[in-house]
Amino acid sequence: MKTHLIAAGALAALAGGCTMVAAPAGAPPEAVAPLTANGEPATLAVEDDPSLQLSAGVVELDTLANQGDAGVKLFGTAGGDPAMNGLYTYIAFYQDPAEGWRVFRLGDFLSYSVLSDRPGRADLEIQESAMDEATGEIGSRTRRVIVEWTPGADGAPPAAITVTPAE
Repeated sequence: MKTHLIAAGALAALAGGCTMVAAPAGAPPEAVAPLTANGEPATLAVEDDPSLQLSAGVVELDTLANQGDAGVKLFGTAGGDPAMNGLYTYIAFYQDPAEGWRVFRLGDFLSYSVLSDRPGRADLEIQESAMDEATGEIGSRTRRVIVEWTPGADGAPPAAITVTPAE
């Protein structure tokens, strides 16, 4: 499930006690008439927690729904040179509240799409920039990979993952 993060909208919905529903990826936004105020505005303070700076860098998030009870997600953070990829892409496995997430970096891409997932595996399509070393020209390419892992004992996160080129 692809979720596009809109921090301000999510914060406003939480503050207002509203429920947010994500539109399917690629769906055109639905035209909605502007809202009319029905009460006094609430002024919110800036959040000073330094860890939120890292959280705000997350620009893509996909929860892998077919992993049983394991909490597995792919996410991308903005960074690097936007002219040459710039989406640092990771897969994360939830351990427990004390240890948090076990995170593996998959690479630096323009974008990725989850084609399918099943226990211990996710098939991805990756769009990335590629530089022609002879000419210095930046082009683009699409490739597919299989990300696989073996869960640890009692469903613990894996100690390692593999990424295999695919067709």
